Amino acid sequence: MKLKYLFLLLIISLTLSIAEAAKVDTMFVKSTSMNKTIPNLVILPATYDISKQDFDVVYLLHGAGDDFKGWLEIAPELTAYADQYNMIFLCPDGGNTSWYFDSPVDKTMRYETYISKELIAATDMKYRTNPTKEGRAITGLSMGGHGAFYLAFRHPEIWGATGSTSGGLDIRPFYDKWDLQLRLGSIKEHPKNWENNTVINYVSKLNASSLKIIFDCGTEDFFYAVNLKVHEKMLERKIPHTFSSLPGAHTPAYWRNSIKSHLSFFKEYFNQPVTISKEND
Repeated sequence: MKLKYLFLLLIISLTLSIAEAAKVDTMFVKSTSMNKTIPNLVILPATYDISKQDFDVVYLLHGAGDDFKGWLEIAPELTAYADQYNMIFLCPDGGNTSWYFDSPVDKTMRYETYISKELIAATDMKYRTNPTKEGRAITGLSMGGHGAFYLAFRHPEIWGATGSTSGGLDIRPFYDKWDLQLRLGSIKEHPKNWENNTVINYVSKLNASSLKIIFDCGTEDFFYAVNLKVHEKMLERKIPHTFSSLPGAHTPAYWRNSIKSHLSFFKEYFNQPVTISKEND
């Protein structure tokens, strides 16, 4: 009888453990703009199936040469973070080297349109999300850091907070790397393409109150200098932001550690009260 009782307790304990675990899902979205179906990794907190609330969403963009599974492979703790912060993580596939913009020279690469329009709509339709900018944040690593800032800076009506870790925030010094010339053309022949699609040039267009911003870069990272320049430009423009200059290189270990501060930053943003302005009668 005692063994039977202990066995029953074990079964109940295992059942509760499974029920309390975050769920990893894959959502396939048909991109009309690129005429292909794209996989996206989704991490749902344990409370998703047992509550009726709308959930805030953090979009996580991967780096060059990786795919939609990259973030979870780098930071398996994301499943625990989904439960800890009670939010959804959405990891799109951005292609090997899309840089997350609509390429002006390759019409088959339209990842700005895909993420900012098609994916947002599909996510809000399939999952129980907070479908406002106050319920969305976006961050990423390396190429994804560039993509997160690029998309948020250009679409502050969609995302209310944004981040970048080890981001390629000025692509011009790296014109011969990571298929950038395939996406933008030669920097000598098409300089406007490069000027129009590098994140650093969007700092001057930022509204001081439009976005909550966090970014960081390791001091041994080859992107460190361009991150410092973006930080300095934001200081000049008096754009509120959080910037961390930390020891580290362009490595998964660095990103695995960095993402924790981003998620804490976003959770604070999501928890802030929403101010609704009213016109005087």
